[in-house]
Amino acid sequence: MLQIRMRDPIQINSWHEGWYRCARHLPSPNFGARPAGTTVDMLLIHSISLPPGEFGNNHVQNLFTNQLEWDIHPYFQAMRNLQVSAHFYICRNGTLWQFVSCEQRAWHAGQSLYAGRADCNNYSIGIELEGLEGGFFEPLQYDTLAALGAAILHKYPIRQMAGHEHVAPGRKSDPGPGFSWLLFQRSLGVPADWLPTEVR
Repeated sequence: MLQIRMRDPIQINSWHEGWYRCARHLPSPNFGARPAGTTVDMLLIHSISLPPGEFGNNHVQNLFTNQLEWDIHPYFQAMRNLQVSAHFYICRNGTLWQFVSCEQRAWHAGQSLYAGRADCNNYSIGIELEGLEGGFFEPLQYDTLAALGAAILHKYPIRQMAGHEHVAPGRKSDPGPGFSWLLFQRSLGVPADWLPTEVR
């Protein structure tokens, strides 16, 4: 498992105006300003594949940039004119994409509540993993997630991590039981109490 600690030299100059230099940048129009005075202190993990269970295409990138062709697959009809984004997306082969500056509010959580705080988009960084809800994720994805997580912790005062399923229970179920929260937590060397209660 790749482990990059916050003190490592690779973290120096890794950011420019909220953009992570080690990611492929594909700016999305789907973002807004964070409320004034907001502290960015949560990592919010999602999973996505379009259509569900199909990997290795550009449909997610197209969705987040409003370029998805709705008519090429029946599943996409229910998503017509949907405007969403995440800060980051990690493909099955470990490739990392960034769509929104971490200084801005990406549109990934929707109606949400966590630890008594509503609207998680305001204070979280959203990371999408290419995968199926409840399915497993690739070692290369965990490697990239560990490196990205360490870089984010170096830049922002993160103090908690959660999944979409934890901030929107009953409405969302990703990333699901196939995601190893303990592996992610241990790769970053952060306290277990940063994790959702359900997975500690």
